[in-house]
Amino acid sequence: MAFSTGGNGWGGRARSRRLSSMSEINVVPLVDIMLVLLVIFMITAHVMEFGLEVDVPRVRQTKDSAKDLPVVTITKNGELYLNENPVNIHVLAQEIRQRFAGIHEVYVRADKDTIWDVIAQVISELGEAKLAVNMVTQPVDEAERPRQR
Repeated sequence: MAFSTGGNGWGGRARSRRLSSMSEINVVPLVDIMLVLLVIFMITAHVMEFGLEVDVPRVRQTKDSAKDLPVVTITKNGELYLNENPVNIHVLAQEIRQRFAGIHEVYVRADKDTIWDVIAQVISELGEAKLAVNMVTQPVDEAERPRQR
């Protein structure tokens, strides 16, 4: 970025006529960089939404619920997380009571490939603590299902 002020002792008017002043900012590189960053953020936004990749089962009938409840996530390997923080199954109910006072229900998100024994143990542990369990599922996409004749 450069500009000229005219007669400054370096040749006076004759020199200023030969040099043209550049008073515009070139915004094309700035726009290019912003578009690249926008594309990168759009691609990575779904990963930043939850942080934990869990493929929950798909079912035909689902309930839409927008309650602000703690989420217990069970990964494919059987690891437990309480709102993205690792937690031991033996202190799960205690952690929920400690972090979320007055809460009487939780969401449980389990990967569809998780061993059933781990899911049953978590539900049992939460049931003993008198916490209602709401299982998280995804609706079946009608376009993906093959039609029955």
